[in-house]
Amino acid sequence: MSSYTVANLPRISREKLAEYIRSKKPGVSVIDVRDSDYIGGHIVGCQNVPVNTHDFRMPELVRTLADEDAVVFHCSLSQQRGPSSALKYLRERERMGLVKDGTGEEQKVYVLDGGFSMWQEVYGEDAELTEAYVKDLWD
Repeated sequence: MSSYTVANLPRISREKLAEYIRSKKPGVSVIDVRDSDYIGGHIVGCQNVPVNTHDFRMPELVRTLADEDAVVFHCSLSQQRGPSSALKYLRERERMGLVKDGTGEEQKVYVLDGGFSMWQEVYGEDAELTEAYVKDLWD
């Protein structure tokens, strides 16, 4: 049985993630799990992997991101889809034998605190951090 739960998933602040993106820190991937609500903007360089594709895409995602230092999941608010996606990712890594002793120490997996909703409040109009932003959709 997995040791991972939604309650023990670490969060990353929008400020810390913005710092990583601005510095072009290698080894950090952002996974946006929003579905149709992906329109209106997204974090620069993120991958959109909608929740409804996770059943067949999660093993591929785990293999693709295996060498990353950190993976950050988020949805609109990071209350349900983001955390559950991060949990599914961690459990898939565990199932594939990529996690030692269930600790996940070799790769950090985070949930973006407040999701894209809080992100866009500060960084929505910052073209260095946010792409395809449509302010009217967020007002």
